[in-house]
Amino acid sequence: MERIAVNPWEWSIKLGYNQAEAIDSATRQVICAGQTAVDENGAPQHPGDMRAQINMALDNLEAVLTEASMNLSNVVKLGIYTTDVDEALKNFDLMGMRFGPHQVAPPMTLLGVTRLAIPGLLFEIEATAMA
Repeated sequence: MERIAVNPWEWSIKLGYNQAEAIDSATRQVICAGQTAVDENGAPQHPGDMRAQINMALDNLEAVLTEASMNLSNVVKLGIYTTDVDEALKNFDLMGMRFGPHQVAPPMTLLGVTRLAIPGLLFEIEATAMA
């Protein structure tokens, strides 16, 4: 699979994502449901702690990708939902810490929502991955 960054402007690169990516030669696609800070039984974890919830949501995303024989380097699109955009952005260094080593900056959308499906959750991340 070849990824070609599409950035008519440079500002989004500083924030850790490309405006678009052209994907050539992909043979397999995995569409991940939104991952949150829940344990293996679906119980919410880290109430009120945005940083811990982002970290655990990323852990869960990586677990799903691993189960599909992929990793964060295969992610080509992210959708992020949060109940507090400002607090999520304060902790977006976690995104760079996870995606940076894979040298990918997938296009993403960040949306503020009034609540997520399970009360107490603050952050949800969905991904599309290709190989």
